[in-house]
Formats: sequence, structure tokens, C-alpha cells
Amino acid sequence: MNVPLLDLKAQYRGMKSEILAAMEAVCDEQGFVLGPRVAEFEKATAQYVGSRHAIGCASGSDALLLALMASGVKAGDEVITVPFTFFATAGAISRLGARPVFIDIESDSFNIDPHQLERAMTPRTKAIIPVHLFGQCADMAAINGIARPRGIRVIEDACQAIGAAQEGRRAGVLADVGCFSFFPTKNLGGFGDGGLMTTDDNGLADALAMLRVHGSRVRYLHEAVGINSRLDALQAAVLHVKLKYLNQWTEGRRRNAERYERLFAQAQLLDRVLLPVTKPGNFHVYNQYTVRVRQRDELRNFLKEKGVGSEVYYPLPMHLQNCYHDLGYHKGSFPVSERAAEEVLSLPIYAELTDEQQAYVVQMIGEFYRRT
Repeated sequence: MNVPLLDLKAQYRGMKSEILAAMEAVCDEQGFVLGPRVAEFEKATAQYVGSRHAIGCASGSDALLLALMASGVKAGDEVITVPFTFFATAGAISRLGARPVFIDIESDSFNIDPHQLERAMTPRTKAIIPVHLFGQCADMAAINGIARPRGIRVIEDACQAIGAAQEGRRAGVLADVGCFSFFPTKNLGGFGDGGLMTTDDNGLADALAMLRVHGSRVRYLHEAVGINSRLDALQAAVLHVKLKYLNQWTEGRRRNAERYERLFAQAQLLDRVLLPVTKPGNFHVYNQYTVRVRQRDELRNFLKEKGVGSEVYYPLPMHLQNCYHDLGYHKGSFPVSERAAEEVLSLPIYAELTDEQQAYVVQMIGEFYRRT
């Protein structure tokens, strides 16, 4: 049986006519950058997230960069985040000449450990970027409780977490700014790169909108040195169609996560496969269904031979990347992140996954461990 890690073709087949009609309308209008299509999508996404403002941009990476720029982060500042994340989280900090300051993650949620925040802070700390990894929110009450009395900005890296919630409030309204990615593999994915920022702060929203257009509010008049990071109308049109299906897809992912729990228990594999944990008060949207296993690389090769897709997010933490050698960290600096990098494996979880495909995934994992 063939079970891909993600089947975007199956998703597309269910809404092909709607998407093509939306794209054709943009082509007929011949307006391709920002404009009314982007404004409509921004308004719809703000309503979905529950934020006062939503500002589209070119990618999730740019969303993080713009959020830092609007927060006044500059060369010499420090921004606290985690080493167990996609590169863009730390890369956005470095692009401004600021220093990423890493702290370790919680072993169960894969998210930032707020108990380590205070000892990582210095007079240069300007912002904190908690990452809602794999679709589950970090402990935002604890993080905000530490940051706000000190005047430190908190920027949610919610690139994997659209629709996720904590205590009934969705990711994107749990801090000063929320950053989202619409990369095609995300729960809400476009037909290329795209990103968005959410905030309830009128001043921040104004700054973000200005900075995404070369620091300009009026054409050819520039108040600040911004960047070119505008959301395309074609992407906005596609995403607007897909947004109305997002809750349906999220529930499909959550059903599949529950089914995995039953299947792994029935197969008596819970001593071999450590399943994802949802923290109290969280609504998990499972951008990835990430388990922890021993003999991870051998298992992944075996699954590939059997037609089962999987992926390792992420094989090398940021503090061990060559480009961050000069930060002075070393192997052993963040043991929880390092162990996660050795054990994590993400399995198919998309909404269109069939019962038979899911059962096959678990069956093949059981077959591997029976052989070893």
C-alpha cells in the first residue's frame, strides 16, 4: 500500500472548480499584488483567528522578520527562542543583526520551556518567539506573565498552528503579534509561498503594513527601510477558498490522531512508540503527527520500503548548525532538543487519510519492531 506523508492532490480534487474559478477571476481582473483580493482574505482570516488586524505578506519567514522589525529589534539586541524549530525562527533574528538566545523545550510538548526564560534574559533581551510546534500552542500565559512586566515583546511563531487554541483563544491572539505561513504543506496551504501577521495593536498593524511595502504608506515616500513582502492576489484568492474548509480538515486531522492512539494501543506498541501529548487547555491541530521512537532512522527506511511516507522535523537543532557555531553553544547545551532530534518521526495525518492507510502505517511499524 502507498501512504504518502501528505496528499495535496486528494485535497485539491474536492475543490478544484472553486479554486480555478477564483484564480480565473483574478486573471480577468489583472490585479496581482495586494489589492481587494488580499484585503478580503485578510479580513476573513482576522475573523477566523479573532484578531483586530491581519496583514498579509510573502511568507511565514517574512512574517517573523516583519514582526521583529515592527517591534524595534535591531543589531545587538537579543531574542529568546528555541533551538528545536524550523530555521526561519532563528534566521529572522539573525537577519536583523540581533542574537538568537536559545532555551530548551519541554520533552512532552516540544514547545519552549517557560521555566528557563528568566535566567536567559539580559538587559539586551528585546523579544521572545515561542514556537507553536506541530500545531500545539506553547504555554502563553506563563510566557506573557514573564515578558509583559518587563516590556518585552512576545511574537507567536504560529506558522504550524493556524486554528490551534489555548483556553478557547486561537493562536495569533495570544501575544503581541502572531505569524503564520501558508506554505503548501501547512494546514492552510497556498499554491506557493505566503504569510500573514495578526495583532490587536493598532500601532503594530500600521507598522507591519508599512514595512511590508518598503516602509511606505504613500507611493514613493518612505518612512522607514522596509522590505518587499506583499501577498499575491492569486495566493489570497486560493487561500480564501480553502479557509472555509479549514475547520473540516482540522477535525479530520484530530480524528486521525485519535485513531492512531487506538491503533497503537491495540497493536501493543505504546512501549515502543511515544505518542504526541496535548497539554491541558490546548486544542491541537496536528500540522504534524510526531511520535518519538528508538531506531528512528532504521524505522524510517523500513517504512519507505513499505510505501509509507514519513519525515524528520528536525534532525539537527539550531544551536548545532554550522551557521550558529559562533554563538558558543555546543552538543549538550540543550539536551531535550538534542534527544528530540534523534527520536522524532512524523507520520501521515492529513484529513483525507483513509482508515485502511492508517491501519497499514501502524501495522508496518509493528512489523518493524517485531523484527528487531
